[in-house]
Amino acid sequence: MKLTIERAALLKALGHVQSVVERRNTIPILSNVLLSADGGSLALAATDLDMEILDEAIAAVGTGGQITAPAHTLYEIVRKLPDGADIELRFSGEDPRLAVAAGRSRFNLPVLPAGDFPVMSNEGLSDKITVEAAALARLIDRTRFAISTEETRYYLNGLYLHTVVENGETRLRAVATDGHRLALADMPAPEGAAGLPGVIVPRKTIQEARRLLEDADGTVDLQISQAKVRFEFGRAALTSKVIDGSFPDYMRVIPKDNNKLVSVDNALFAEAVDRVATISAEKSRSVKMGVEPGRMVLTVRNMEAGQAVEEIEIDYDGEPFEIGFNARYLLDVAGQIGGEMAEFRFADPASPTLVLDPTDRGVQYVLMPLRV
Repeated sequence: MKLTIERAALLKALGHVQSVVERRNTIPILSNVLLSADGGSLALAATDLDMEILDEAIAAVGTGGQITAPAHTLYEIVRKLPDGADIELRFSGEDPRLAVAAGRSRFNLPVLPAGDFPVMSNEGLSDKITVEAAALARLIDRTRFAISTEETRYYLNGLYLHTVVENGETRLRAVATDGHRLALADMPAPEGAAGLPGVIVPRKTIQEARRLLEDADGTVDLQISQAKVRFEFGRAALTSKVIDGSFPDYMRVIPKDNNKLVSVDNALFAEAVDRVATISAEKSRSVKMGVEPGRMVLTVRNMEAGQAVEEIEIDYDGEPFEIGFNARYLLDVAGQIGGEMAEFRFADPASPTLVLDPTDRGVQYVLMPLRV
């Protein structure tokens, strides 16, 4: 194998694939990136056996071939080479190492046979559906903060991607919950999405897909099966196993009859919560919210650190009540509100609270209260 490739092109492609490679691997081949030179391009692949990322870059290929080399080491070498450099990659059976050369720099990296590299099959995937990159990014951004990190309930460790029919319209929906809060975002389903199986996409896959969306050109092709999901971002593609489990019936958690409506300036609310939470006990981070006509009083009491009270104006004209929340969860939800105002819908101090964004009716957030 022998080829020359521009540094920027190789760095971008390597950046896309190398992040899937775990820093510590008991299987040596999983620390490597598969390099395949053919025609006028270099294809790259990396995997952790649960997820595979592919990308390719234009290259001047003198001799085609395949080999694997240490992913992180190769990425760091390319990253540190000067802008605009032309990089030569060369491998032959005579020297059991990959030669990397650019200008006056020379590197020789250990290799493993390409035949040992595991390849993920695409069998059983649905026909491609095309989604706007910005719309898919919105679904991920509005929901991923609520994905659980608790390994015991593994079926909550991902984003539930599925279609629903509401008022005769099919919608593509993403839902995440950790049992304490829930985030839901949906959009009109793209053509061909109706009837797709609902899948729980793992947290790591969601993170990688969101990263690849930064470089996507307008649209993303999506394929789904009961066992796998595949995203195609132009030249790059991500294939991943999905979580084998049943996502809970989240619609039972979303309150329908919360009739105490509070409208508040979202930025002022977030700043106030952040300030009073400064002295909250680290574990519970409990904030008491006192709601009465025209104002909200946020209170935090900590036996060791003292007390904090802050008052903000709100639009509310009902009966006074008090309710408690985890400050971190309040701030996470406030960070997702796109407009100036946030809309809270309360029932009573022991029931779930619904939070809405008046500028985006396709999102809903549910917060479970704390005892105060």
